[in-house]
Amino acid sequence: MSLGKKLCAEFIGTFVLVFFGCGTAVVAQCSTDNYPGYILTALAFGLVIVAMAYSIGNVSGCHINPAVSIAMLVSGKMTAKDFAGYVLAQVVGAIAGAGVLKAVLGANAGALGTNGLYNGSAGASFIIEIILTFVFVIAILGVTSKPEFGSVAGLVIGLSLTLVHILGIAFTGTSVNPARSLGPALFVGGDALACVWVFILAPLVGGALAAVVYKTLSAE
Repeated sequence: MSLGKKLCAEFIGTFVLVFFGCGTAVVAQCSTDNYPGYILTALAFGLVIVAMAYSIGNVSGCHINPAVSIAMLVSGKMTAKDFAGYVLAQVVGAIAGAGVLKAVLGANAGALGTNGLYNGSAGASFIIEIILTFVFVIAILGVTSKPEFGSVAGLVIGLSLTLVHILGIAFTGTSVNPARSLGPALFVGGDALACVWVFILAPLVGGALAAVVYKTLSAE
């Protein structure tokens, strides 16, 4: 498969993730005071992964997340050139998804599903995001490690993302994805943009750490 087709698939997948995931957070009024909206948002992010995994997974691997791509880079499963291209496509897809969502929702866009610091603490939020991303990415590495898991990989990955959202939304809104956080933050600005560095760096650290740990655990 050509790199161009892979990047196109990554753009589409990340667009869909932001549009449906963040869009659900807005229309379902996701908050800890509204548990139906909270759970719907967690499910939306997970179901997007399931849908995309079984549609573009055979084209690009359906990373749609720089934290997943950096794990693949550290694991030696992709080149630095492909990594750079994937991240660019993911970021552009997320920005496009947030832009279209903003245009569709207009004055009702609100915070656009942006992430926020837990109790105003960048340090606590950084640690939380590392842990959430680590769990999500190590699940991906495990379920994609053997061909016989291929038929259920998309479902497992989607449910894993749902799992980390069920806990993480109450703390940071759950990023585990630098592109997903950056796209909406660019349109919301203010505090969301000021703290977005946490939700860019922490998932990258968590993804790389997951790759190192999984490689160590699975070594003969």
